[in-house]
Amino acid sequence: MIIGGSSSQKLAANIAREMDDILCPLETRKFPDGERYIRINGDVDEGVVVVQSTGYPQDENLMELFLILKTIRRMGVKKIRTVIPYFGYGRQEKSFNHGEAISAEVVSHLIQQSGASEVYSINLHEESICNLFNIPAYNLSAMPAIANFIGDNVDNPLILAPDNGAMSFANEISKILNCESDYLEKIRLSPDNVQTKTKNLDVNGRDVVIIDDIISTGGTIVNACNILKELGANRIMVSCVHPVLVEDALLKIYTAGADDVVGTDTLKSEISAVSVANLVADALKKSS
Repeated sequence: MIIGGSSSQKLAANIAREMDDILCPLETRKFPDGERYIRINGDVDEGVVVVQSTGYPQDENLMELFLILKTIRRMGVKKIRTVIPYFGYGRQEKSFNHGEAISAEVVSHLIQQSGASEVYSINLHEESICNLFNIPAYNLSAMPAIANFIGDNVDNPLILAPDNGAMSFANEISKILNCESDYLEKIRLSPDNVQTKTKNLDVNGRDVVIIDDIISTGGTIVNACNILKELGANRIMVSCVHPVLVEDALLKIYTAGADDVVGTDTLKSEISAVSVANLVADALKKSS
């Protein structure tokens, strides 16, 4: 049985379809002062899968997740596999400065306390977040699904990471597609002059696919698009796992020269063209 929270209803339905499982109706609304109300409209099995991304508005989606988990645990569900495609409050998995809250640790504790038996997420900001749980926690990769989309839509692409930190994503996709990959590197020519260009490969006349895990404000991607245009790239596709896309981020990316912007459905977005339903369903089947 699958229960989809407010932030992941379509994804939950697609996962249920992939697994040939029942999609349990969930009633959710707000009281006039903003408090959440949820009700499970149906009987539940001993094992349930809850699907709920905890992106914007993070606090509301997290509270709804806690309420769902506690409710079905009280209803007698013994095994609650919790799918959190986008893990909100995952940017801080350790304290970098004295007095900082470790938000990922707090959230993981509350998820466990609310009744989760296992947790599945996709391309966590840091792999080490899995270690904050005392229950099985899995970090799945959406790169194969993104690679399939790229392979169907771009001939002989060059996969580019906007910086060295995202190079692992570019490498993973390039191995699947058997194509080239590179990243943008900053070279300081003088104290006041910094040049940014591809590390090893020439992009002139090439179709380039930029890959990153999260696009939030879009600043990094805008910079990459501008540079690729200057270097003579032919077509630029921007791809990501989590399309957070704050305010006018998408417009900025297109204005900078991107021909297409594609994300997955870990978050609801107008660019969510790649589904992770099959990825999640396969992981759940393996653990059942």
